[in-house]
Amino acid sequence: MKRYSWRTIKNYKNCFRQFIKHYDSLKPSQITRKQINDYLTMLIKERNISVSHQGQVMSAIKMFYASVIDQEDKIKGLFQPKKPQKLPKVLTEEEVSALLRSVDNLKHRCILMLIYSGGLRLGEVIALRLPDLQPEKERLFVRSGKGNKDRCTLLSEKAWEHLKHYIELYKPVEWVFEGPNGGRYSESSVQEIFVRAKQRSMINLEATVHTLRHSFATHLLEKGVDLRYIQELLGHASSKTTEIYTHITKKGWGKIKSPLDSLNI
Repeated sequence: MKRYSWRTIKNYKNCFRQFIKHYDSLKPSQITRKQINDYLTMLIKERNISVSHQGQVMSAIKMFYASVIDQEDKIKGLFQPKKPQKLPKVLTEEEVSALLRSVDNLKHRCILMLIYSGGLRLGEVIALRLPDLQPEKERLFVRSGKGNKDRCTLLSEKAWEHLKHYIELYKPVEWVFEGPNGGRYSESSVQEIFVRAKQRSMINLEATVHTLRHSFATHLLEKGVDLRYIQELLGHASSKTTEIYTHITKKGWGKIKSPLDSLNI
């Protein structure tokens, strides 16, 4: 009823399933606040779960006790894990060029070009339908992105030149990128394309498909595009999310000198 994405629903169900299995002899309504804390402590100490996974588990537990069985007192004031302030990995423009040049398959190259061209998420590129491409306005339409939000983003001329050829050759019916048996292309297939391209081009081996989205934002910022426009193109609800790219860009670093260089030593 909250209209969460299928991915969020799947994660919540899996997290909560593991939680109630841990206290298999008890009804969920009988589990105490102390037992909730003990379970979270066990996950952190014994299973060494990540901060993000801890957040998912807590959200699933909170959802159940607050919204399903009206036992909100059990989850009030649960400690929220402090998220590490990690900067996203970003490729240089040269690395993106090398990555794209390493892909010979037209369809595969179009997929990676569109992700970088418009700063798309993996789920967004495979959800594109043919009417979402608007080359006359040099943009594409993203429907029901993260947070169930629609937005427009960029469609580069170079990407469209490749896409025109791809559409003529492959003749997709509904989705821009369709699987061998129809229906939309799978996320795992896109990930495999990226891994193979990464290995062939010998770029940053820690990069993922999402690195192309981070690179898109960083490269726009380095070219002087206002942060507010980048926020809109990425579909970020808060400007604080977009501001992380200001910590990555090297624009202007050439004009900065260490104060040590001014000392008479």
